[in-house]
Amino acid sequence: MFERLLELEKKFEQINNDLMDPEIISDNKQYAALMKEYKNLTPIIEKFREYKKAKDSLDEANELLDAGGLEKDFKEMVQTQLEESKEQTAKCEEELKIMLLPKDPNDDKNVIIEIRGGAGGEEASLFANSLYRMYTMYADSKGWKHEVMNANETELGGYKEISFSVEGEGAYSRLKYESGVHRVQRVPETESQGRVHTSTVTVAVLPEAEEVEFEINEATDLKIDVFRASGAGGQHINKTESAVRITYLPTGLVVECQDERSQFKNKERALKILRSRLYEEQLRAQENEIAAQRRSQVGTGDRSERIRTYNFPEGRVSDHRIGLTIYRLEQFLNGNIDEVIDALATADQAAKLSAQSE
Repeated sequence: MFERLLELEKKFEQINNDLMDPEIISDNKQYAALMKEYKNLTPIIEKFREYKKAKDSLDEANELLDAGGLEKDFKEMVQTQLEESKEQTAKCEEELKIMLLPKDPNDDKNVIIEIRGGAGGEEASLFANSLYRMYTMYADSKGWKHEVMNANETELGGYKEISFSVEGEGAYSRLKYESGVHRVQRVPETESQGRVHTSTVTVAVLPEAEEVEFEINEATDLKIDVFRASGAGGQHINKTESAVRITYLPTGLVVECQDERSQFKNKERALKILRSRLYEEQLRAQENEIAAQRRSQVGTGDRSERIRTYNFPEGRVSDHRIGLTIYRLEQFLNGNIDEVIDALATADQAAKLSAQSE
């Protein structure tokens, strides 16, 4: 590990020098790439230098104590230095192990989130709306931008399905744990007997794919249909065929977009969703070939995996992957979801560390 850290420190210093080179400064693309690498390396190098400083202090204290002949007061001071430095080096070493874990290449990407009502009819659609609200409030708290790409609304204000983008630094790194089946247990407003109903909603978090990452040949791979948009209560209805349906012919995957009044914009959004879905499928296929990587994940990210329960009568949220339950349901649905995401990220790191040591 320390050999690797020394190599990274050399690389960090080289990048630092390169960033002062006038030729590199004048090349916007190269300069931006180096700045990104410099930014990613900075916390690791700072922690490594903190470790080296603590290690030097520990070695100095050991040398003084081994030499002997110290006065009582000074010896006590050196002993304190020894204990503090030992604790600090151990702490830094553990933090460095986590920082050096292979980084998910998608962590810095923007995301497309797809929410669909599952079992439970209208109640599931209403909860799909609640989850959409939760994620957009969370995005707002992070200063991220979000935009609806496609929505299929119900008469009561729910969503049979809704797709939206979230743009911001680290969006995928935080939201990737949300893929799966979300179960809600509550008494619907339409339930006269006061019985608790169980409904499900599926969430898919897709890293946004660039054209260079997944190329599509429009002429041979796609069938594009246009039609008039429609929606609950007359919403989104227009007199022109602005809605777009794209079928990816090699697999039969279908994407629709009708939220914009412009056919061009709907097509653009549908292609973005399609590219991200295909990219996600490609990633899943690659991961399934690597058993160790699959074992070290917190949850599979599979849309069929039940990951969380929201129980309204008890006011609790339970994440089944890590056995965590919190009793702050209202705050959670208002976008305060960091506590659970932090716990999932920590569990993910622990699983990867364990897999690395096997």
